[in-house]
Amino acid sequence: MRIRSVGIRLAVPITAIGLLLSGCSANSTEAGDVTITGTNQINPHDPSELRDGGNLRLTISALPQTFNPLHVDSDADASEVVSWTMPSPFTSNARGELSVDTNFFTSVEMTNTNPQVITYTINPEAVWSDGTPITWEDLASQAHAQSGKDPEYLVAATSGFDRVEKVERGADDRQAVVTFNKHYAEWQGLFGYLLPKAATASPQAFNDFYRNGMPLSAGPFTVTNIDRAQNRITLGRNPKWWGDTPKLDTVTYSVLDIPARIAAVQNNELDSTDISGIAEVTTARNTPGIQVLRTPLPRFSHFTFNGAPGSILEDPALRRAIAKGIDRQAIASATQLGVVSDPKPLNNHIYMQGQEGYQDNAGVVAYNPEQAAKELDDLGWKLNGTVREKDGRKLVIRDVMYQQDLWVQTAKIAQQNLAAIGVELKIETYPGQGLFTDIIDPGNFDIAQFTWIGSVLPLGALPQIYAYNPEVPLSNKGKIGSPELNALIEDTISELDPKKAIELANQADRMIFEEMHSLPITQSPGTVAQRNEVANWGAFGLASPDYTKVGFLK
Repeated sequence: MRIRSVGIRLAVPITAIGLLLSGCSANSTEAGDVTITGTNQINPHDPSELRDGGNLRLTISALPQTFNPLHVDSDADASEVVSWTMPSPFTSNARGELSVDTNFFTSVEMTNTNPQVITYTINPEAVWSDGTPITWEDLASQAHAQSGKDPEYLVAATSGFDRVEKVERGADDRQAVVTFNKHYAEWQGLFGYLLPKAATASPQAFNDFYRNGMPLSAGPFTVTNIDRAQNRITLGRNPKWWGDTPKLDTVTYSVLDIPARIAAVQNNELDSTDISGIAEVTTARNTPGIQVLRTPLPRFSHFTFNGAPGSILEDPALRRAIAKGIDRQAIASATQLGVVSDPKPLNNHIYMQGQEGYQDNAGVVAYNPEQAAKELDDLGWKLNGTVREKDGRKLVIRDVMYQQDLWVQTAKIAQQNLAAIGVELKIETYPGQGLFTDIIDPGNFDIAQFTWIGSVLPLGALPQIYAYNPEVPLSNKGKIGSPELNALIEDTISELDPKKAIELANQADRMIFEEMHSLPITQSPGTVAQRNEVANWGAFGLASPDYTKVGFLK
């Protein structure tokens, strides 16, 4: 996992999502003993037990629209591919504890608090794939690009860079000194993907340099081929890599629909894939040569509401009433029973169940169909036959999502719930390619179902997703927010005391529920079907992969 506080949209969901860790045995699929301080399941082996070489076959939902992971057009597929190839200051272990990635930086530390100053000392061996050194200028250029000062840079999030006053050369070209004009709580999340200055020097470079490929990178692997006819991306060893030699020769990502993935692992066409739901878990467990690994992940599924002016759900009181009519416990039970031992809905937008800071803030929208019906009546939405109407407009809501059985199952439960209170929910499914750019980003929905992926640093999602600036909406897909919430988010991400930051984050979360920006559904059980010979890969939970140690048993 990249150590970023940015939430990433995921068009091709796993059922559910979370910041938990598992201490279960490799073939366990239930979550009764999952804790935040547990271990993850990656079939760990010493590199000496692995053979040199081999091709790891993985899958994505669509070819990335850009390979710039900081661009607004990026998504989880792009991040998955790029993570093998780019520098990052920190890594995380299975408990979510951070340490400096010494492949790229010899030290990263806060060297002053007033003003806040972070000093990055770059590994003197670190170079881009064309042989040029990684220097402070790369950090300075990226900080400017992500600052939000120039709207021509189409960034997914400013992520603390909007608070950077300056980036200066330190002791030499291999040291960057970053000075803030406001405190930033999650400073470890900065430069979660460090890009070369060639990719950030201008808006055109930022938007286009990585649009169709990756001409520069600096990880143990590089993108060596993009076959758009076969929908396949190949990564190979980086000949300029200065760290431990990777065990794998290549990694291949193929575009594959979710329903076909479990069969591809069974048929030895894939080596590892995320799975969801008891049917897929059972199929994997009953297939010789395949193991089921599970460690809950920092991601969650949700209903995002469209509250933009003129939309049918513009009124927050109407959004709250509809939310009270959706039985999220029924959804959790239907989609996760048998995969986890005690399925529960997620009741927090910021923290996952079991994570420090998690508390139930969803009381304002707790399932209560009788109360929901009364509130709809009070708002003037009166029953006319089976569907409510107001001022001649029927209460018909379009729910859009990726075409996948578990998303549709979730929507059908909500559809039945809402029909009982006179709300018609129309289910619309779309392929992964274009779901965001063509449907969700333009606001062509009333409710959208998709997944947010987070990290061990969750607060950065607050300004990216839940703050709202009509001029720069970032990832606030429903265009819902308030000046009061914006101010509280500002206070939260400025708080350097972790305990106080948690208190403020939960205050913000309660306000997010009151506005009914979005309704969390479930957090991910993090189940993976993987061939037995694959080592040091699988269900990572909070941990960062070590890409040099992934491989196949001898």
